[in-house]
Amino acid sequence: MSSVLAARAPARRAPVRVTFHPTLHAEWTKLRTLASTWWLLLAAVALTIAVGATGGAAFQCQPSACASAQTGADPAKISFSGVYLGQVVVALAAVLAVGGEYGTGMIRLTLTAVPRRLMVLAAKAAVVAGWALAVGVLAVLGSALVGRLILPGRGLSAVNGYVVPSLTNGPDMRAAFGSVLYLVLIALLALGVTMAVRDSGVAIGVVLGLLYLFPIVATVIPDHVLARHLDQIAPMTVGLYIQATTGLRSLPLTPWQGLGVLALWACGALILGAAVFRFRDA
Repeated sequence: MSSVLAARAPARRAPVRVTFHPTLHAEWTKLRTLASTWWLLLAAVALTIAVGATGGAAFQCQPSACASAQTGADPAKISFSGVYLGQVVVALAAVLAVGGEYGTGMIRLTLTAVPRRLMVLAAKAAVVAGWALAVGVLAVLGSALVGRLILPGRGLSAVNGYVVPSLTNGPDMRAAFGSVLYLVLIALLALGVTMAVRDSGVAIGVVLGLLYLFPIVATVIPDHVLARHLDQIAPMTVGLYIQATTGLRSLPLTPWQGLGVLALWACGALILGAAVFRFRDA
């Protein structure tokens, strides 16, 4: 009798183990189906290029005072100056990628489908970083092209001792590649902060405060030594050292060291976000 009942009893299914690839695909599907994702991508690229073009067009020097030793201008830094504002859109997109789920309660469905929280966070980070990478490549290539077209006509030409912006030039390539990495790190910083605070409005406020408050404070502090130390830890200030191709000896840190400091900020934010996400209820 027991053998008959055992034969009729339905077999138990082994629990389905969710792997990283479908989790990554699900996160990418959520991001690309948001209308704001594509509008923000276009806005970030357009804003970065437009601000860089405006900065290049606004540069002026007297014909007799356009030598590089006289102006101290950095053509690469001027070309990529749009990153200063384009990063706001990148940060906003990263915040909305997570904050939107918390605002609507969809994060609970996500964790029901994928209980492994750190896997969910890793997938979100990979998708957001990929989106920021695409934005960065398009924005930087456009900015480099616009700078090459505009700056020589504003006096920043080879005749006056400047290196015309070109991605075949080592320092310019470093500035361009570093600017792309900078935007990716800003996106990851914003993602980590949002995972920690779980609110889009608060997260964007914290991120913008981290980016723009340090330089303001360093400017108004009368103590130059303290101001220099603040510059050495300010995520935006040191991160944008990567764009410098002239006057490197005057920087508190080297360009790659500065980008490394920003990477530490991004890693710290992700670790904090992972800890909150792992040990607190959704």
